[in-house]
Amino acid sequence: MTKLSVNINKIATLRNARGGEFPSVTEAAVKLQKFGAKGITVHPRPDERHITRIDVYDLKPLITTEFNIEGNPHRPFIDMVLEVKPEQVTLVPDADDAITSNAGWDCEKNLEFLKSVISEFKNAGIRTSIFLDPNPEMVKFAAETGTDRIELYTEAYAKKYPINKEEAVKPYYETAVEAAKFGLGINAGHDLSLDNLKYFAENIPNLLEVSIGHALISEALYLGLENTVQAYLKRLATW
Repeated sequence: MTKLSVNINKIATLRNARGGEFPSVTEAAVKLQKFGAKGITVHPRPDERHITRIDVYDLKPLITTEFNIEGNPHRPFIDMVLEVKPEQVTLVPDADDAITSNAGWDCEKNLEFLKSVISEFKNAGIRTSIFLDPNPEMVKFAAETGTDRIELYTEAYAKKYPINKEEAVKPYYETAVEAAKFGLGINAGHDLSLDNLKYFAENIPNLLEVSIGHALISEALYLGLENTVQAYLKRLATW
């Protein structure tokens, strides 16, 4: 079954809006794992507007499933990941002032840089994944970086899903098929939700993991955190 990793950035955003330690990102991580999540994802940014560096270090000993740290691999980020040693690091080319991630890597243009960064992580025993747009032609360059997995950037799928779900998923399927030829694992994330997740999971071969934050935490406002996690797990299990 595809693993559900819950991104807890939004928990930190809520905490930071008021100051103090409530709601607690560490308590949220513990409870999410108890409720069935198979991983915890964080995406610390340089301005620490949600997850902070301290959060990353505080979370590490509490993760009993899989710890996935996302981010743009500037030197401070690289050094932090090497020290924390999560199970997985996901490299995302987002600008420092971006509200959220908005594009995958141009692996051809950034090939040598990605090779260098990924080799550091792999030498430390950390599984690597790189954020990628649904573009089969980019997969061969992604494979050349030495990464273990790609994470499909699913915003376009989420936007097109209500209009034509078959067309929405097509480039993702094609990219996943191409990735399999190179032995790359498939992760996915960004704007996946209770509405669109099941169809995506049914149609993407070798989908190992989805990372979901904004939608899941938002839906939990209505359904409760435990119920929402269980609802996501059902979407992933029924196919």
